[in-house]
Amino acid sequence: MTATHAFPYLTVLVLLPAGGSAAVAIVGSMPGIRRAVVEWLGICVSLATLGLAIAVAALFSTTTGGFQFEVFDNWAGSVGVHWQLGIDGISLFLVLLAGVLFPIVLAGARTRSDARSYVAWMLLLECACMGTFVSIDLILFFFFFELSLIPSYFIISGWGYARRAYAAIKFFVYTFLGSAFLLVGILVLAFIHEHQTGVLTFSLPALVHTHLSSVADIGLFLAFTAAFAVKAPLFPFHTWSPDAYGEAPTGGSMLLAAVLAKFGTYGILQFDLRLFPQASVDLAPLMLTLAVIGILYGAVVACAQRDLKRLVAYSSVAQMGFVALGIFAFSAQGLTGSVLLMLNHGLITAALFLLIGWIYERRQTWQVSELRGLQAPAPVLAAVFTVVMLASIGLPGLNGFVSEFLVLSGTFVTHRWWAVVATAGVVLAAMYLLWAYQQVFHGKVDLANSRTRDLSWAERVVIAPLIILIVFLGVYPKPVLDRITPSVTSLVAQVDAATHTHQPPVALHGTKGVDARTHRGGSR
Repeated sequence: MTATHAFPYLTVLVLLPAGGSAAVAIVGSMPGIRRAVVEWLGICVSLATLGLAIAVAALFSTTTGGFQFEVFDNWAGSVGVHWQLGIDGISLFLVLLAGVLFPIVLAGARTRSDARSYVAWMLLLECACMGTFVSIDLILFFFFFELSLIPSYFIISGWGYARRAYAAIKFFVYTFLGSAFLLVGILVLAFIHEHQTGVLTFSLPALVHTHLSSVADIGLFLAFTAAFAVKAPLFPFHTWSPDAYGEAPTGGSMLLAAVLAKFGTYGILQFDLRLFPQASVDLAPLMLTLAVIGILYGAVVACAQRDLKRLVAYSSVAQMGFVALGIFAFSAQGLTGSVLLMLNHGLITAALFLLIGWIYERRQTWQVSELRGLQAPAPVLAAVFTVVMLASIGLPGLNGFVSEFLVLSGTFVTHRWWAVVATAGVVLAAMYLLWAYQQVFHGKVDLANSRTRDLSWAERVVIAPLIILIVFLGVYPKPVLDRITPSVTSLVAQVDAATHTHQPPVALHGTKGVDARTHRGGSR
């Protein structure tokens, strides 16, 4: 069952930031235009996009797990490509996440040089993010998936730090090579479907019904997952991310970790599990093992970092391992937790990178050894950092706890020992985050750090939405879970039917109407 609307919400959602990017480029090139005009134009466009995303969320039905707000246009029908958009409970909150973060980035992580190009690239990146999350034609999805590389590359190389050129090239090459496997996989799948039906199409709802041999099923799963694992980034395809996150400007680090990383795990959820359910179940032990290794590896390496940005970068590797763990648990708890964790990790990581960026503006360093006692001169900064840090640890009452609990409990039901080992990642996260906080904000302040100014009122206004969401989603996640649950239930049922795995249902505590079927492949 799907829901459609007369107004093309999703088309406007995708094209509005693209139009804003063009407008910024044109207006900014006019003589006499002040920098503030360009920046406020970008903020207004991103706020309008956020308003549209909120309207979609308000109209979103909680009674169906299918795609809603569908748009279908015979764009290039002769070659099987259509302008086909749709949104479900899995993609809804990723769209909202992007909608929330882009105006925060444009307002709170401004650049000191060439504001016109910076804002234009940011809005084009927002277009790519929105298009990726709502495209249900695979070629259209691939187009937006790849489009994100261009603005990301120029943002890193143009406004990054000392090793920005190396980081930008490494990011581009890694993700571009991974995407080559995705394109080949999409074409092969479409041609197999055409051979079986006589119709060439790249529509996800149609390709779901393609019959694949076991060899083709596993081969295509690996081709798709190679691109998604690089983008996520999941261990061992993560090596580009610490360099890119560390050398990108503050706004670039926020969006790379909080939004673009979700392209990978979203792709696994929305495409791998729907198109290759049998291969997904058969290779679940491999993916779970890599996820657990990523959790422990990211946490251990984060413990050894003395650079705040790289510490958060490796922390993100561990967190994306938790997302993958929940996905391949194949339980409703695990899948729901993964979707919720993508949202919560995005909010937390964006807030951490923003705060670290503000610290750098004041002290010109990320090195823990050069920061000490900041709580005395900057108590509000310390208080805000404390809330975000505790959310990242998973303190009950903040948003990180709910999603990690669902992931671990959902995995424990179907794959017990992987969940037990992964729990060590939670303990290690508490160790390195509490250590970093203690080193930076506690202790005797020296002369250089004593001059650190506290958050301005403008900065407090910028960070406030993230803090509010972190607390609200920790205390009352029900509105989000009610919208995620139908789509997750539908996806679990689809995998269950395709793989003929039937296990007793498991109730998902704290949510309404969840049939949490568990699946084979794990120890009980």
